Amino acid sequence: MIKPPRLRRGQTVGLLAPASNAWENEDIRFAMEVIESLGFKIKPGKHLFDRINYFAGKDRERADDVNRMFADPDVHAIWALRGGTGSARILPYLDFEMIRNNPKALIGYSDITALHSAVAGHAGLVTFHGPIAKQNFSEYTLAHFKKVLMEPEDRAVLAAPPPFEPAEGQAEKENRLTVFRGGKARGHLIGGNLAIVQQLMGTPYEPQFDGAILFLEDVNEEPYRIDRMLTHLWLSGHLQRVAGIAFGKFTDCDSKNGNSFSIEEIIADRCLPLGVPVIRGLMIGHVEDQATIPIGVQAELDVDAGTITLLEKAVEM
Repeated sequence: MIKPPRLRRGQTVGLLAPASNAWENEDIRFAMEVIESLGFKIKPGKHLFDRINYFAGKDRERADDVNRMFADPDVHAIWALRGGTGSARILPYLDFEMIRNNPKALIGYSDITALHSAVAGHAGLVTFHGPIAKQNFSEYTLAHFKKVLMEPEDRAVLAAPPPFEPAEGQAEKENRLTVFRGGKARGHLIGGNLAIVQQLMGTPYEPQFDGAILFLEDVNEEPYRIDRMLTHLWLSGHLQRVAGIAFGKFTDCDSKNGNSFSIEEIIADRCLPLGVPVIRGLMIGHVEDQATIPIGVQAELDVDAGTITLLEKAVEM
């Protein structure tokens, strides 16, 4: 895997909307201020303000923005404004050879999972499942972003829940970890949003599952849909090929009618028979405190410790 150069304050970031756009232009200006607060300059994509229903412009135009930013020597990283829907539609129009020859950090999550998987597989470039531009950074999110992309640490520990201060009559509730099968596993990191990973199955852009540490998250999905998606990955034989599975957060994924298996029951049923380490609840996904996870980098999943540890830096110094 090719690693992009690390990010430094004062560099220029390309801001794109590869999938959906923000509802209002003021939200885009907010995103620009967030990026500027981190010490970066901004180059907006040519079609950043375009809107066609739930897409941020036409497919080829969104793809052209991605290609143009990778080709631009003055741009040092590419940041997705948001996710939404539509990233997979632009994959056939990406110039992967050019992307490979111009490595730079690609940052975003949710629907951007499609870009991460395609770029990792076809350009061999490490990308970053991390915060979108259109959000404020918590202290946790900022610290993880910096130790992966800006001030890379040796054996960086990622995605563990933030510290909880015990008090009489109180216990951790929001960021609990559920251990399904303990142990450690090593492999390259793949994954992201479960719905998008499942969408890519059977296409040239599906992740490389063999020996991987698979991480998954999702939002606004009924438990039966999560069951359906995991069952697809199981029936296709993909789950049987991974070394370990790290589930992040499944935000607003409770059943709406109450007649349902729980997410815990679904994960146990689909993943325990695999015989690999499996954990749920790491700080990955649609949450305020969010880890930045580099796709394609070698890492160790330690279920008993509740951590993902990078075995190499994700960027070139």
